[in-house]
Amino acid sequence: MLFLQLLLNGLQTGAIYALTAAGFALIFGATRIFHFAHGTAFTLAGYAYLFAWRAGWPGWVGALIAVAVATLFGMAMERFVYRPIQRHEGSFFTVFVAAFGVGIVVQNLVGMFAGRGLATVDTRLSFATEVMPEIFVAPILWIAIATAAVLFAALTVFLTRTHAGVALRALAQNPDLIRTYGLSANGISVLAFAIGSALAAPAAIVTAMTSGLNEAIGHHVMLISIAATIVGGIGSLRGAALAGLMLGVAESLALQFVDTQWAEAVSFLALFAFILFRPSGIFGVAMAR
Repeated sequence: MLFLQLLLNGLQTGAIYALTAAGFALIFGATRIFHFAHGTAFTLAGYAYLFAWRAGWPGWVGALIAVAVATLFGMAMERFVYRPIQRHEGSFFTVFVAAFGVGIVVQNLVGMFAGRGLATVDTRLSFATEVMPEIFVAPILWIAIATAAVLFAALTVFLTRTHAGVALRALAQNPDLIRTYGLSANGISVLAFAIGSALAAPAAIVTAMTSGLNEAIGHHVMLISIAATIVGGIGSLRGAALAGLMLGVAESLALQFVDTQWAEAVSFLALFAFILFRPSGIFGVAMAR
């Protein structure tokens, strides 16, 4: 029974990891920008939902605000941080330092205004009930899994059935071809950041309702997103999503054998194993799809 309980918990964690990792993979696969501040979008979305809940607003309003905050942050990073750096042919390290600096600033601002402790949203959706002997499940589990499935299905349709989606997939390989069809490479890049950042919002909301938020949570989210992107295959959207799900399940099942503080190490052991024995990852494609 313990195995089943940990498996269910892992599916919930895996859904969160899958969404955030897919958002990062989409941005990196389309633009080749190492968006380290993706975890910051997660943090801002989570606290936006938290503040809306504290203000007494309906949950759906808070969710819309969280998505809007994450999306606008991603678009602002592309327009005011990454694009000027690219215009001056800045290096990968320059991009990383800029994103890391933004993350540190936001972390301190969040700590200043929201406090430096664990913050959670108390809701009946996170109250577990016994569905089987010694098996407890909260409604948020099914909501997290269903939300991830619906979003991935919608994203797949968008990337394969729409002109903007196809252009998004082609951006990393041939920006000139996009211009040939009358589309703006900058506009498609902004779209990649908008969609990728928005995917972090549902994951942040679920986290706020379950394990809780703190001002530094973005760093953990970013590390998991990087690990899932590498394990899934650089540039592969489905690979990042699958790897995120697998890492969440593995991290939870590891609790059966190791202490809590060591569970997160499982994700990085899996990362090291893939780097050594299959560096291309599970799917190993060159761009998001």
